[in-house]
Amino acid sequence: MPKKVDHLERRTLIADALMRVAADQGLEAVSLRHVAAEAGVSSGMVQHYFRTKDEMMTFALSVVRERNQVRVTEAVARLGERPSPRALLRTIVAALLPLDEHTRDDGRVALAFLAYTAVRPAAATGLREDTGQMVGFLASILPGPEAGDAAAGLLALMEGLGVYLLGGQYTAEQALSVLDAHLDMIFDPARSP
Repeated sequence: MPKKVDHLERRTLIADALMRVAADQGLEAVSLRHVAAEAGVSSGMVQHYFRTKDEMMTFALSVVRERNQVRVTEAVARLGERPSPRALLRTIVAALLPLDEHTRDDGRVALAFLAYTAVRPAAATGLREDTGQMVGFLASILPGPEAGDAAAGLLALMEGLGVYLLGGQYTAEQALSVLDAHLDMIFDPARSP
């Protein structure tokens, strides 16, 4: 009887290897050969599941996206029923920031993918859709007539804080302090300078 193969499990094994290579050695080190070696499989197997580097990168980003979604869902659930909009936003953004070693690995992959799409715009189609959905979701929580602009600013702040955290310019405490100050300006404009 032929062995039953779990294709999603194999794709995920390969994507995890890609993420380790990208996190440890940078995106430029990601190749079918390097990913196969990291996963402990043949290059042919990697090519069976991913014809191109773009396909590998897109799948790896979807794995990061799923992990982020789980982190956000769990963090929001800990808030209980009907959290304040400010508490909800802080929790969501904090869950997405690379504040510890595990989330830093995912953050490195996401940052590498952003850099990758800067020179390969076709690979960014899903990312553009995700960004639009995120801005729309944040805007639905934010107060005021300029909620869309505030949401775009909050997303940009989150991305910038993520880069500073990954680069070591900010500690987790500093990043959360900046986030809190920004949320104070949004939710209590009288407190802003």
